[in-house]
Amino acid sequence: MSSEGKTADPRLKREERRKAKALEEARKLGNAPAAVDEEGRDINPHIPQYITKVPWWFESTGPTLRHQRVPEDKKQTKRDVREVTKKGIIRGSGATRYRKGACANCGAMTHKAKDCLSRPRKVGAKYTGEDIAPDEYIPDQSGRDFDGKRDRWQDYDVAEHKKLIEEFAKVEQEKKRIQAEKLKQDALEKKSKMEELKRRIEAGEDVVQPDEAGASDSETDEEDADQQEKDELKYSEEANMAGSKVDAKRRITVRNLRIREDTAKYLLNLDVNSAHYDPKTRSMRGNPLAHTGKDPKDLHYAGDNFVRYTGDVPAMAERQLFAWDAAEKGSSLHLQADPTLAELAHKKFKVKKDEFEKDQRSAILEKYHGQEHLQAPPKELLLAQTEQYVEYSQSGRVIKGQERQKISSRYEENVHPGNHTSVWGSYWVDGKWGFACCHALTRGAYCTGEAGKRARAVKPTDMLAQQKGQQGGEAGSEAQAQAQEETEAPVSLMEQHKELKEKEKERKASAKAEKRRKQKRKHKGRRGSDSDGASSSSSSSSSSSDSDSEDEARNERRRQRKIKKYMKKHKAQDAEAERTLAMGDRARPFNSGKGDSFEVTEEELEAYRLAKGRADDPMAQFMS
Repeated sequence: MSSEGKTADPRLKREERRKAKALEEARKLGNAPAAVDEEGRDINPHIPQYITKVPWWFESTGPTLRHQRVPEDKKQTKRDVREVTKKGIIRGSGATRYRKGACANCGAMTHKAKDCLSRPRKVGAKYTGEDIAPDEYIPDQSGRDFDGKRDRWQDYDVAEHKKLIEEFAKVEQEKKRIQAEKLKQDALEKKSKMEELKRRIEAGEDVVQPDEAGASDSETDEEDADQQEKDELKYSEEANMAGSKVDAKRRITVRNLRIREDTAKYLLNLDVNSAHYDPKTRSMRGNPLAHTGKDPKDLHYAGDNFVRYTGDVPAMAERQLFAWDAAEKGSSLHLQADPTLAELAHKKFKVKKDEFEKDQRSAILEKYHGQEHLQAPPKELLLAQTEQYVEYSQSGRVIKGQERQKISSRYEENVHPGNHTSVWGSYWVDGKWGFACCHALTRGAYCTGEAGKRARAVKPTDMLAQQKGQQGGEAGSEAQAQAQEETEAPVSLMEQHKELKEKEKERKASAKAEKRRKQKRKHKGRRGSDSDGASSSSSSSSSSSDSDSEDEARNERRRQRKIKKYMKKHKAQDAEAERTLAMGDRARPFNSGKGDSFEVTEEELEAYRLAKGRADDPMAQFMS
């Protein structure tokens, strides 16, 4: 596609389109001259088509880029740099009466009441018509770009700088005049001295030696140099700028970039976790060199707070607080207005305060005594710090010096009463403490040693059986062997618990077997009593059955007594539960609903069944 003019007519012949495309390629390669717009400027052939394409509503007679440029009527006109913006009050604009549309406060026509910078009047000029303020020039910012509106040197008058140059020129001229007068005066004085010297020589008087004359001349030269420095200081030329070095004799100034030893405070420590630097106030309150471990007094800069809390600053703050407290209590003290009076009052206050504290201390000691407890020993003795040097090896053995003596506690150590070799609490069994030397569980018991261990290892039942002779020598030997095994091999708490559980199971099993045997005997006795023509064996069985029946009756009576006892207990528990529930949550004691955990016997279960009320039982109301 060609970049000339508007879009090519699709009705053009194929040959014309091919020629237009070949011309565009040639222009891009530089083999053909570039297209020229209406103003005679070349059009870059590499500009894309969507930029060079002219809209249908834009009037153009050939290739152009005028549709991409700012129109002439919309171009921003730039003001001249030398043009001065008028500011201030317009002369002759003062009115004698209020004008419509003017400021309601001051009466000026150049602003409204909300933009007025004058003092708000009690009654504005709109209503009084008096003291009408003159109009001001409104700066015209049209024709200025972004940077022009913010130019610091805008409307700067060059004549002001010329005045400054003229002032410096006058100072320099006056300096040269004073210097010339001084040189002229020195020459006259020197000439008069020479004439006086010739006259003395001619008169035959004593003449000063040349060395003395040279010394006097050097003294005069030094005086002249001092006077010259005073004159230079008079015009502030000797005051060097920061970062500059001035040679007064050669008048040469060597300017450095900055003073090398004056490092910025935020560059003293580049760690981000060090002292915080506030760029707005240029303050660093913390010590940036705290990680070095040096004394802040030896540092060039130790933070703003160090300066604030050192020197006479704390004393001045203390006096200021004293003056404020005195002013609150009715005294007319002011540290800035009368510092001498405030200082004297503060000294008197400190003296009286010390005397009051001493009197109070002495009164307390006289009343409660204890002066001897206030006389503390030296700090070295309290903290056990000495200058004794001790050197240890890697294994902890002392190589050089004397090892520190171990400090004993305030309690008695290594004291074993009752011939014991261990302390109380060194042995634990069945939830009780004791001595490990003899396994005694009584605090004041006498130690029996290994014999006590063996005696306590034997069970009481075995000892009783051995004493009564119910068990043979074999059982006794077995018990002794078992006791010896127990003493030799200590049993853990877990093993003891398992052993007790097994014995309990054996006891219950034996009780059930005995009960079955009794039931069988009872059944056999009934069968023998009912049969006629019983033999002599039947008579013996009947006698045994009678004894069994008596035992059963005795057991039944005992059982009934237990059931009645448990029924009374259940009734008391129910009454207590009802009383506790009626109290409420706040009045009810802590853990009042906590029940006892124990195994329920057959008698307790039967008592519970009898005492439990049933709503569906028609005879429940007749039960007492």
